[in-house]
Amino acid sequence: MRINNYIILLFLVTLFFGCSGTRKIPEGDLLYVGHHIKVEGGNVSKKTTKKIKSTLNDLVRPKPNKSILGMRPGIFFYNLIGEVKKDKGFKHWVKYKLGEEPVLMSKVDLEYNRKMVQNHVENKGFFNAESKVDSIRNGKKAEANYEVNLHNQYRIKSVVFPKDSILLSKEIDMLKEKSVLMVGKPYDLDIIKSERTRIDAKLKERGFYYFNEDYILVQVDSTVANHEVDLLLKLKRDIPQKAKNQYSINNVFVYPNYNLKKDAISAKELDTIKYADFTIIENKTLFKPFIFDKTLLFDKDDLYNRTTHNLSLNRLITLGTFKFVKNEFKENMDSLRNQLDAYYYLTPLPKKSIQLEALAKTNSANYSGTELNINWSNRNTFRGAELLRVSAFAGLEVQVSGQNNGFNVYRFGGEANLIWPRFISPFEMSSGSAYVPNTKASISYEYQLRTKLYSLKTFNSSFGYLWKENERKEHNFKVINIAYTSSNNVSDLYKSQIEENPSLQKVIDKQFILGSTYSYTYTNTMLKNKTNNIYFKGEVDLSGNSVGLLLGANDGDNPKNILGVPFSQYSKLEMEFRHYYNFNKETTLASRIILGAGIPYGNSKELPFIKQFFIGGTSSIRAFRARSVGPGSFNGDNVTNSFLPDQSGDLKLELSTELRTKIYNIVKGAVFVDAGNIWLLNESLEKPGAQFSGEFLNELAVGAGVGLRFDFSFLVLRTDLAFPLRKPYLPEGNRWVMDDIKLSDSGWRKENLIFNLAIGYPF
Repeated sequence: MRINNYIILLFLVTLFFGCSGTRKIPEGDLLYVGHHIKVEGGNVSKKTTKKIKSTLNDLVRPKPNKSILGMRPGIFFYNLIGEVKKDKGFKHWVKYKLGEEPVLMSKVDLEYNRKMVQNHVENKGFFNAESKVDSIRNGKKAEANYEVNLHNQYRIKSVVFPKDSILLSKEIDMLKEKSVLMVGKPYDLDIIKSERTRIDAKLKERGFYYFNEDYILVQVDSTVANHEVDLLLKLKRDIPQKAKNQYSINNVFVYPNYNLKKDAISAKELDTIKYADFTIIENKTLFKPFIFDKTLLFDKDDLYNRTTHNLSLNRLITLGTFKFVKNEFKENMDSLRNQLDAYYYLTPLPKKSIQLEALAKTNSANYSGTELNINWSNRNTFRGAELLRVSAFAGLEVQVSGQNNGFNVYRFGGEANLIWPRFISPFEMSSGSAYVPNTKASISYEYQLRTKLYSLKTFNSSFGYLWKENERKEHNFKVINIAYTSSNNVSDLYKSQIEENPSLQKVIDKQFILGSTYSYTYTNTMLKNKTNNIYFKGEVDLSGNSVGLLLGANDGDNPKNILGVPFSQYSKLEMEFRHYYNFNKETTLASRIILGAGIPYGNSKELPFIKQFFIGGTSSIRAFRARSVGPGSFNGDNVTNSFLPDQSGDLKLELSTELRTKIYNIVKGAVFVDAGNIWLLNESLEKPGAQFSGEFLNELAVGAGVGLRFDFSFLVLRTDLAFPLRKPYLPEGNRWVMDDIKLSDSGWRKENLIFNLAIGYPF
């Protein structure tokens, strides 16, 4: 029976991978399998030639069917399903999502592609370039061959800006110092277009609201010298007079409750409120007028500026109060000067709403589970665009693999947040960025039950500020951050483990944290066409310093109490840096380094458990089970065989690198290496080898593995299979275990192979 199964499996694999995609090609046609481009000649470097060739490859259309090792599974799935009558369902998904319609040679316009190739190289300054194309047939397949002879590339000899006496020409002439058109550089049509765009953008900053980049002509004279050109920038003769005028702002009208029915109604026919430089239309009691003064950045008589224009719109959108934001500027015909009236049409979101969410999640302890949230929101609580959000949640988390399997976690609780879209402070604070600064007050409660072990009750409250300088830089400053944790229902099992490992006691000890935190985040990962993307987050967490000074707390053996609970006193710093090197749109090398240090002092001998560092698990060192690594060379497995405690530390170093690439459609693959460890600042008799020393690099845990990511657009399901390369708890000289790898040995696999199931990427 087993032999028959192998025969059937072999037959199916052969049928699948043996399909080259040519079986159902129409008679007289061929399967288009791609093209080759040969670029030669020209007085340019090999790097420039390679770049031109790469661009030409992207221009040629159509793209052939995707292939894997010469096979085309997309065509296989397309042909597998016959006619599909519905626009949804399993057959439609297989045929049009997994499958690809065969690309036929009859659909390839060779001459059109040749002209595209020729046009591109001419636009790069190769005015005398030559190109040709032909096709080659191989059985039922065909490919196209393009040949390009570049000859000489023309360079810029001179650049002349307008010299007219009108204001517009003078303003343009003032921009020439930072021109991207530079003498000696190659002629490039894209650079010329970017110069026109640059000039237009600069003029928009100087009040020329009606100007357009199409009003600029760039004349090219290629007869002035051997392979050189003169560029002459001119203004079109038929430019409208408006485009030559410099405009300032006159009136600013705000419609805070706008709808389409009022589109034709003038401001004079509606109730109006004058506030500062604004005229607020039909506001009644909906919004307090000051919110628009803090959001809109134009003042009366300001010179029109496109940056200010866009910043104001973005600030209105990021208020989170309006469903639609529309803006227009109209020339004020009654003014004796060139002035614009600004109009802002705002359609509010429903003031109150309720939302039900079901979430899938994973955490750093290698638990996976689900959570149900109910959120109630009031988007204009005190008529100043304040957001009040009250939520309740309940969730279940389980460990799919690991020694904590069976110790399920049940969570429920609630949270209330109030966000003001401005700084609430006794000091004058303002922000002119595109993002409205927020003041946030928060209070929450969570009850967590770890079955067979204990339950924790946690209360949190905070007050602070969130603001963004721009889309890349974000700040979060919690002026006051209070956390109180207590436990109950501690099981006999857990108590017995405390006897063997006293450090487990700190998990259930009462904890009181009173301090401040500040974090700074920088990222450019939203820029999709960059070769290098980075992400950085740094956070400073301080607790108990002011209270410690007031109460004179300086002895951790005899701590001072607040409400009968010793308060924590410490300083903690954590930094995370990520780098993404994008080889192309489908392949990325992602790397990460995390550094962390926490120092207890004064009223505390050690960091609170919830503030300590952990390592290992689905988003950490994946070759080791969650929170099982370290500290240092300490082996937590020796503490107990029935329950794995959370190993924690005061210091942390973690490094990861992962090569990610698209395999097929929604499936992406990864190969990764992780390394790191945690350490204690002070020596511990319970955990020999846990203290940080100059030999810390010899105590790094190292693991490697492979994984698959299934990107369903609404979530990414991640599976990783990893194994250790270096075990820090082994004796020195025996910590590298690569020679012990035996994939065929079931005993080795059971002890060393770690399967991770998670939601989302690890970083």
